Amino acid sequence: MGEQAETAAKAEKAEKAENAETAEKTPAEGFFDAAVALLEQVRDGEAAAIEAAGKLLAETVSEGGRIFAFGAGHSSLPAQDTVYRAGGLAVMNLLNVPGAVGVDVRPATMGSALERVSGLAAAALDSSPARAGDALIVISLSGRNTLPVELALHARELGLKVIGVTSVAYAQQTSSRHTTGTFLKDHCDIVIDSRIAVGDAELTAEGVGAPFAPASTVVASAVMQGIVATATVELARRGVEPPMLRSANVDGGHDWNAHVMDAYADRIFYR
Repeated sequence: MGEQAETAAKAEKAEKAENAETAEKTPAEGFFDAAVALLEQVRDGEAAAIEAAGKLLAETVSEGGRIFAFGAGHSSLPAQDTVYRAGGLAVMNLLNVPGAVGVDVRPATMGSALERVSGLAAAALDSSPARAGDALIVISLSGRNTLPVELALHARELGLKVIGVTSVAYAQQTSSRHTTGTFLKDHCDIVIDSRIAVGDAELTAEGVGAPFAPASTVVASAVMQGIVATATVELARRGVEPPMLRSANVDGGHDWNAHVMDAYADRIFYR
């Protein structure tokens, strides 16, 4: 191949590569790319906080404490994903605030309304098994509503350690709905920033009147699993056999889980 032909071939190859890079992505590809980018940001930027949160849970379990997780509305999904979960710690418990999940009540908007009710958090926490020495993970995308703020505030007053999973951007770009003007992040021992932008929507498209494709659940769920994984390994490092659950759909899984739940019966509240 002559020099001129070789140069032309290289130029054509470069043009094809550039066209491939700039080709319009499908909506699914756009969402996956956005979610992966966010996960990488959190993995790299929040590594120390996630490590600290996992070690805090391990310390809590080692010292006989209990672990609770809470999220209102769709923020409840990452919390639920760690409770009675194959491959997870048996001692993860969901803190129950009736009606706050949102999507399981009618109308669904009731959940959003309850997030703004003062006193609900304290009543729920005081009625729960939580006590001094326990750990509570509060998941709230915005961290601005009364419920998560009061829950974290009251939990610390009771002697619990609080881990917050929230988007710090909301504290920088929105106003608090709590009477103190504070956010969830202001009442936590450890804060993990989900890096989600205000509005929680990663895509826009012609003909679609509002941004769409929220990624907060993907990121918060990954954070929660990262915390639990860290706690699991830390327990083993401390010489404590982690109380792991196995899938009930594999041979021996049900019997294994029954044994673990009996051993930790005083710290499991979903049976």
